[in-house]
Amino acid sequence: MWAGRSSQTKVGAPGRSATVRGSQRSRNHCTMSVSVLSPTRALGGVSGLLQVVSLLSLVLLLLKVAQLYLHRQWLLKALHQFPSPPSHWFYGHKKEFQQESELPLLLKRVEKYPKACARWLWGTSALVSVYDPDYMKMVLGRSDPKPQRTYKYLNSWIGTGLLLLEGQKWFQHRRMLTPAFHYDILKAYVGLMANSVRVMLDKWEELVSQDSHLEIFGHVSLMTLDTIMKCAFSHQGNVQTDRNSQSYIQAIRDLSHLIFSRLRNAFHQNDLIYRLTPEGRRNHRACQIAHQHTDAVIKERKACLKKEGELEKERRRRTLDFLDILLFARMENGSSLSDKDLRAEVDTFMFEGHDTTASGISWILYALASHPEHQQRCREEILSLLGDGTSITWDHLDQMPYTTMCIKEALRLYPPIPVIGRELSKPITFPDGRSLPAGILVSLSFYGLHHNPTVWPNPEVFDPSRFAPGSTRHSHAFLPFSGGSRNCIGKQFAMNELKVAVALILLRFELSPDPSRVPVPTPVMVLRSTNGIHLQLRKLSDPGGDKDKL
Repeated sequence: MWAGRSSQTKVGAPGRSATVRGSQRSRNHCTMSVSVLSPTRALGGVSGLLQVVSLLSLVLLLLKVAQLYLHRQWLLKALHQFPSPPSHWFYGHKKEFQQESELPLLLKRVEKYPKACARWLWGTSALVSVYDPDYMKMVLGRSDPKPQRTYKYLNSWIGTGLLLLEGQKWFQHRRMLTPAFHYDILKAYVGLMANSVRVMLDKWEELVSQDSHLEIFGHVSLMTLDTIMKCAFSHQGNVQTDRNSQSYIQAIRDLSHLIFSRLRNAFHQNDLIYRLTPEGRRNHRACQIAHQHTDAVIKERKACLKKEGELEKERRRRTLDFLDILLFARMENGSSLSDKDLRAEVDTFMFEGHDTTASGISWILYALASHPEHQQRCREEILSLLGDGTSITWDHLDQMPYTTMCIKEALRLYPPIPVIGRELSKPITFPDGRSLPAGILVSLSFYGLHHNPTVWPNPEVFDPSRFAPGSTRHSHAFLPFSGGSRNCIGKQFAMNELKVAVALILLRFELSPDPSRVPVPTPVMVLRSTNGIHLQLRKLSDPGGDKDKL
């Protein structure tokens, strides 16, 4: 029996072996089939995925196109009451402004469309440029915010200080800083302003002994920075001889041009893309230089206040300067002003407190150089008031009426801030019946307003009598410091500095234009010149005496 079982097993073994081999071949065949089919299936899956992605991209693109088309139609309807020159459906008036410089083209529009006109930045982006006093009064009398899509580019430089703040926080900061511009404080600044001007004039004397031609904007910028550092930030050094200060001035100049350029480049609107461009890297470096300067100012003042007795001594003063108000606001209530807010306010006022006044002084000097009869009359007035000019005080500033008239007329022709913007938060209807819906960008062109022939007859003529005592004009016809609740907080400080600078300069030098380098105004944050402001200076041997040509 055991033998039979054994033989059965031996006989059955070959069959099972064949079955096993067949099964292995089948599995090997299946494995080969899978290995052959897997790439095909994978490729089919990738292809299908690409088709889905392509289809979704096409749908999103069509939706975006439809959105842009509907937005353009909305803009066309919203702006139909405000005519403008023909524009291209895609790049708007871009080509027109590339072929001709900004301000001459604006003046052509002011003459053709006396109150306001539309300007197409791109096919789906437009604004209304306003240069009529009634229109100005209506917009500035409201509380519309500044347009984020344009002002946001300032944020990385000056942060959200008084210039960029909105709503209740703006109101709180404005109220907190207003005491820094109290008359009692401004009176003490006149002597500091005069000292800074004299340092600049001493430098000019050395320079014109070699060459009477001088580009003044850079020198005036250093002088106004020196003034604001001493007046508002209690700085004790000499900014006009400090190389770091010159680096700061250059950084501010670079930032102004870079921001102006970025606003007009469609490919630089995205922050990530912009950072990768050469312009974006220059912008970043310039911001670093500006921030290093303001951080050093804050650090220096904090260190001074930490000295024994200094903090309480300053706190007991009836009036405080700009930076001390910011620092004490933080010291008294740690949550009231963060380090970020503190730096933003310092960055904002450091820029606005020196660059706008530098623009104003430089253009005033150019206007007086171009009109020697008015320059001489101002000089005679100042001589009769100051004599040798050894001292100028607060009381003198209200006793130079003709010089003040000339300063205002120069500010009319060359407003330091040529334009600001607002985004309408609600519909508006102007006195002539035309209206705009909420969401429209409005560009308030002070340059256009000051050159509007319906507001100022013969607007290109330098005529100080427009501002003679007793003369009348529309309340919003002359806005060198803006208007409404958001006007320039430091306008009285600026006017005092303009008067001090003009008076002391005219006592020391006779000015004339450089005919080979006529300045070309351009609106780059503040009103600058594309080729600088070049003057010929002739030193006066003594106040009222004969002149020595150097």
